[in-house]
Amino acid sequence: MNLQSNIRVPFLKMADISKAYPGVRALDGVGLSIARGEVVGLVGENGAGKSTLMKILGGVIAPSAGTIEIDGEEMARLTVRRSLGGGIAFVHQELNLFDNLSVGANVFIGREPLKAGPLRLVDERQLHACAQPLLDQLGADFSSSTAVSDLSLAQMQLVEIAKALSLDARLVIMDEPTSSLTASETERLLAIVGRLSSDGVAVIFITHRLAEIERVADRVLVLRDGRCVAELARPEIRAEAMIRHMIGRELKTVYIAPACPPGETVLELASVRTSYRPGQAVNLRVRHGEILGLAGLIGSGRTELARAVFGLDRLVAGEVRVDGALLPPGSPHEAIARGLYLVPEDRKRSGLVLDFPIRANVTLASLRACARWGLIDTAAEEGQAMAQRGRLDIRATDLAAAARSLSGGNQQKVVLAKWLSMAPKVLVFDEPTRGIDVGAKSEIYRLMRSLSDRGVGILMISSDLEEVIGVSDRVAVMHEGCIAGMLERGELSEEAIMSLAIGRIAA
Repeated sequence: MNLQSNIRVPFLKMADISKAYPGVRALDGVGLSIARGEVVGLVGENGAGKSTLMKILGGVIAPSAGTIEIDGEEMARLTVRRSLGGGIAFVHQELNLFDNLSVGANVFIGREPLKAGPLRLVDERQLHACAQPLLDQLGADFSSSTAVSDLSLAQMQLVEIAKALSLDARLVIMDEPTSSLTASETERLLAIVGRLSSDGVAVIFITHRLAEIERVADRVLVLRDGRCVAELARPEIRAEAMIRHMIGRELKTVYIAPACPPGETVLELASVRTSYRPGQAVNLRVRHGEILGLAGLIGSGRTELARAVFGLDRLVAGEVRVDGALLPPGSPHEAIARGLYLVPEDRKRSGLVLDFPIRANVTLASLRACARWGLIDTAAEEGQAMAQRGRLDIRATDLAAAARSLSGGNQQKVVLAKWLSMAPKVLVFDEPTRGIDVGAKSEIYRLMRSLSDRGVGILMISSDLEEVIGVSDRVAVMHEGCIAGMLERGELSEEAIMSLAIGRIAA
């Protein structure tokens, strides 16, 4: 037997890659090789250097040192054109779609098939004929002609994946591809990764969901502080090993138990109907000191319910009460005044003003406390932001820096700091750890539990079933706009939650 025939030969090599910025060394001598059909997991905390390494691979930035080799051709750097020509395609965590165009037009943007003739008009029929099979392959429940503006966040993620697949790539880089997907959609995507690998397409899979890495990766590269601290072969790929290398220590406890039993009801929804599914009524109670998980499939109405309760969307019928007091519908101002705050799903678009300084984002909802005679008191603003930075361990050297400069976990802390600058009675978290590394997740969970232990009622929407089970004291499960069932702590399991989420009623 020729044992050499089973050895994968890399078609892409990155050797001793370093990248330095003024005062910061983002990468320090990192090496990476990829063979055809290989699935390589790339893990590390936010700020470890993953994004910088991928930007170099995509030709977006040049390394300060090191070499890159594709098919035996060595070069000091890649350009975007050379990267694409080498068969490298990206599925970015940050969506890069045009809302005013159709799905098909987004998939083939810049590469549209054209009709014959001097006008060179886009051939819409051929465009959609080429795009639809890619969507079918992903199991999408929308067509190529659907406007992107009509899609949910999870559906937009599928369009990004279809766009990458349309390039006939030899290497597909997936950056947090399942962060907005349900369990069933995630399963479909992981199956697609397997099919790509079988077809000889290599995949770099970047995610903070380490269970997914365990399932799909042939090798794992672990980055910490810009260095490659470990490379794990298939038999060594375990969540505990990855976490230990990522954070440089054992992470013994991710989820924290409550310190005391919950109190009386703080948030009550009575026969609440939203414009999303006006025929369905929701009745729900959250108690002081409780973390109530709200689970369900994408499209079940969880986010729409949260937005309506906070006053962002129309409340068709029903009542919302905070500590027994009726909350006027359709008024976020009144919700904030009563102590009901929303930490939104998309922190970059809805929770932060990215170009504003960190301190301005922290004090955005409580400017009156930092103002004198209608003008912002800079010293008061700085003091309040400094206090929240210390309280939440926001890792920022300069509070005057723009919020976009922070990692995902620290951005989420800034959103939370904005509300903690006031006096929350109820906090609604919509996907609180989306796109956040395991170390930052643990910190967010501790903050949530610390708040609940002080009597704050928390309603947590999450598509991560492990998170729902680990964090929640009880779980309400939504199906098609209504509460399909309530599970107590001792009843929680993925099977029990999914049964309710798909509308299956136990006999």
